[in-house]
Amino acid sequence: MAEIRFYHLTKSRLEDALIRLLRRVVDRQDRAVVMAGSSERAEALNAHLWSFDPASFLPHGSARDGNAAEQPIYLTARCENPNGAKLLMLCDGAEPPAAADLAAQGFDMVCALFNGQDEDALAAARGSWRTYKAAEQRLVYYQQDEDGAWVEKARQ
Repeated sequence: MAEIRFYHLTKSRLEDALIRLLRRVVDRQDRAVVMAGSSERAEALNAHLWSFDPASFLPHGSARDGNAAEQPIYLTARCENPNGAKLLMLCDGAEPPAAADLAAQGFDMVCALFNGQDEDALAAARGSWRTYKAAEQRLVYYQQDEDGAWVEKARQ
């Protein structure tokens, strides 16, 4: 059974929130797969991670970069796990994998980031919550407060 965390963005841009979460992953010496809604968006995030701060670096790559198994952060548009990550991060309309696919790929945690200003993203997140709840996954919902900090709002 995986833990599915929903991150409701109300103050931060997706890219900024993603960087904050990915820094935690790297600080813990863990690995993550970031799944975007399209190959183009995955490559845009890849480029952003190279350029977001000249004084900082998050080790990452995509299929185009090669050495997928060695990438601490792997960006893709498919449900795959070439770097042996336990964490899958969903963003930009990525289709949430079925619970059985999460287990088959070796993921035990999913972080789904969605824009609270986008009605389609909200509807998709609600649908994913219901689907994962029916599949008896552990669910946690976080929303940003006025300062952009994450506040847990629900747990099931």
